[in-house]
Amino acid sequence: MRALFSFIPLLIIPVAIYNIIALTYTGSTVQFDSGGNVSPLIELLSGSLVTFPMISGVNWAVTNGEMLVFVAITLLFVEIVKSTSTGTSSILNHAVSMILFIVCLVEFLLLPNFATSTFFIITSMTLLDVLAGVIVTIVSARRDFGVGEGFA
Repeated sequence: MRALFSFIPLLIIPVAIYNIIALTYTGSTVQFDSGGNVSPLIELLSGSLVTFPMISGVNWAVTNGEMLVFVAITLLFVEIVKSTSTGTSSILNHAVSMILFIVCLVEFLLLPNFATSTFFIITSMTLLDVLAGVIVTIVSARRDFGVGEGFA
């Protein structure tokens, strides 16, 4: 069971949550002030999820989109820590992360419910996961290999 979780990127979780919301939400496209259309999900993502009273006297409102981005940032941190391991499962993790990035990019470019800043940030995180994973793996593999200048 642990091997299964080691090659599945954790960023699948916020992407799956967004996909469930976006593919089941049937709102109409919102007319923007300058005449263009924006994603129907804008109203849902900008809705307040929770409000905290602050000492300054104002309320801090956390929106649905901000909470989803916070979850994605937390999972990106765990993914970067996971990428320090070397092995077959980490190579599979990088491959699945690349597939996830491509799926996110295609959804962002082609589907109207995915054309939001929240999903763009999550898509950027999947790209960072791919890049950081590959770079960290290369650096740690080079260090494990142990060949440098002056080694004869």
